[in-house]
Amino acid sequence: MQVRHNITLDEEISQELAALAKELGEKKSYIIEKALTAYFDLLDLKLAKKRLQDLESGQDKVIDADEVWKILDL
Repeated sequence: MQVRHNITLDEEISQELAALAKELGEKKSYIIEKALTAYFDLLDLKLAKKRLQDLESGQDKVIDADEVWKILDL
């Protein structure tokens, strides 16, 4: 399912997007979707590194699955 969004872009970004879409023969929405997908992948990696760092520094801890199941009464 696709959802329609209205977005505001900087004029320079908008012009670059239009030029790329025209040259590639792609819709602007397709290029934006692919760019966001790549950016979300980058953010996932950044979050994973942060979570690992939090574990290594002791800010977070790992809870054994058996303990979680007991807490959840499963």
